[in-house]
Amino acid sequence: MSNSPKNCPCDSNKKFTDCCERYVEGVETAPTAEALMRSRYTAYTMQREDYLLATWHPSTRPVQLGLADEAPTKWLGLEVKRHEQQDAEHAIVEFVARYKVNGRAHRLHETSRFVREKGQWYYVEGAIK
Repeated sequence: MSNSPKNCPCDSNKKFTDCCERYVEGVETAPTAEALMRSRYTAYTMQREDYLLATWHPSTRPVQLGLADEAPTKWLGLEVKRHEQQDAEHAIVEFVARYKVNGRAHRLHETSRFVREKGQWYYVEGAIK
């Protein structure tokens, strides 16, 4: 793990080392769907396709994402609008992620579904708003 004092990309107002690093590096599994969603956003900022695929539910997971083949994305920020624990194994997280591709600003507003199996949360799918 790094000793970086930088703030976590997920906009939690915590240092990366005190936030998403332990999940992205595989030291711990995310304890909540929101923590998993934040760590997945962080993984996108780091182009950590391995982590994104590992935390994507097998029923909806693509074979690969091809992040390295796409135009570079500059991630600008994350706002979690809502985290709703539906029951012990199901949750939804609504968020807005801001980013730029080729200098053009974009905004992704999504409500994502998560499921917990054998103590680990997985991203299932998202509905764009």
